[in-house]
Amino acid sequence: MAEAATQATVGNSEFDRDTAITRRADGVYDVELSAGWTIIHAVNGGYLLALMGRALGDALPHPDPFSVSAHYLTASQPGPAVIRTQTVRTGRTLSTGQASLFQYEEDGTEVERIRVLATYGDLDSLPDDVRTAAVPPAIPPLEQCLGPADGRPAIPGSSAITERLDIKLDPATVGWAIGAPSGKGEMRGWFGLADGRDADPLSLLLTVDALPPTSFELGLSGWTPTVELTTHIRCRPAPGPLRVSITTRNLAGGFLEEDADVWDSADRLVAQSRQLAKAPRGR
Repeated sequence: MAEAATQATVGNSEFDRDTAITRRADGVYDVELSAGWTIIHAVNGGYLLALMGRALGDALPHPDPFSVSAHYLTASQPGPAVIRTQTVRTGRTLSTGQASLFQYEEDGTEVERIRVLATYGDLDSLPDDVRTAAVPPAIPPLEQCLGPADGRPAIPGSSAITERLDIKLDPATVGWAIGAPSGKGEMRGWFGLADGRDADPLSLLLTVDALPPTSFELGLSGWTPTVELTTHIRCRPAPGPLRVSITTRNLAGGFLEEDADVWDSADRLVAQSRQLAKAPRGR
């Protein structure tokens, strides 16, 4: 991945600053949605999920997200917001909580943007036994993959999030960038944060929703708003770049699913997700 002048660390990076929370009262947090994580005309859903995840990690007795399911009710905008959390159940190894993020309209009306239900635990306490048929995606070496510096098509509206990410895409999944989409619902690439911060369980909630949508390779362009996103964090990622593979098998009725797998530098499957999204209308 691209070398940062001074590599940021977990807890001291742009991602950490932009997902900071201020506790107003028990279970209530003031936050500021940063314009730096917008794409086209809305705040990125993975960034919002990480922000909600940080609040739940503070409110619940267990430290790490295991399963996080979010319903995106209305589009979030940069600016102030409030997150309200509630503990649903606390057990010895797992705890479950819910959270909602609210913003205010110009007339002062409070609007719920996202509602999350999540289960938290301690990743460091998990057994080492792994039995899997999953294999890491076949992605060319970094130097053979393509990033923004290699040229990108114009995207209407803001694409500020691309300045905060270090993504190198598999050339087999970037036909859309030159007007020749493959017609396959696939997106693969190497992923990191631009300032060099290593991944942790919280940033994995961003990673699953940070690559360009698979709809681009299906020949559709424009905003692909998330309706629902469920993410499973399987283990704490090793330092180094991540590999992300996203696939769509079924676009029907104006909606599509995206299944994402995230692998760390130790060839471990560290996160999985599935989301339902509205398909773009553009061609």
